[in-house]
Amino acid sequence: MATSMAKTASNPRRAILLLGLLGLVWTNSAYSASKSILVLGDSLSAEYGLARGSGWVALLQQRLSTEKIAATVTNASISGETTSGGKTRLPALLQHKPDIVIIELGANDALRGLQLSATENNLRAMINAAQQAKSKVLLVGMRIPPNYGRDYTEKFFSQFATLAKQAKVPLVPFLLDGVADKPELMQADRMHPLAQAHPIILNNVWPELKPLLTK
Repeated sequence: MATSMAKTASNPRRAILLLGLLGLVWTNSAYSASKSILVLGDSLSAEYGLARGSGWVALLQQRLSTEKIAATVTNASISGETTSGGKTRLPALLQHKPDIVIIELGANDALRGLQLSATENNLRAMINAAQQAKSKVLLVGMRIPPNYGRDYTEKFFSQFATLAKQAKVPLVPFLLDGVADKPELMQADRMHPLAQAHPIILNNVWPELKPLLTK
């Protein structure tokens, strides 16, 4: 063995090739164990106003396949869902033992003018429940229109970062970054993105999600 290693060390090209092969093996093994991803969201994840299969969650499954990452996505998103509804539904969903839970909720709470403390408590409860079930959590942040008042809108937005920091979970700062400020990417209601915006949405989620797939 010592002789073999010495020969490799004496041949730089062979050593580089060996390191490259080891890196390839590590990359493949990092994704070898199949992962299950649960998306718990509202209309922004439930393909509201879109053809089936064109939303960011469906595109996520396609990207996983393209990148040869063994993972399946379950979309448990419901249009109009609130954090209270998500908290109620989550225990049953966790019985399927998802490896990763993406929580994309809160916007409907704000649009209904619900107390920020209630939204924060519900989100914290969902994060805790998922963590207790040994699932990794990705929290997705949202913004709401400024007509709800600057104080309310800023506190609503900042609560996601606060929760993520407290729970030590990754955060997508704003799901609709690069979309919400472009009217041409929004449906007629000015609240829901068109299909062509969903690749952008996926690109907002992917950098925070991908590391969870290798842990």
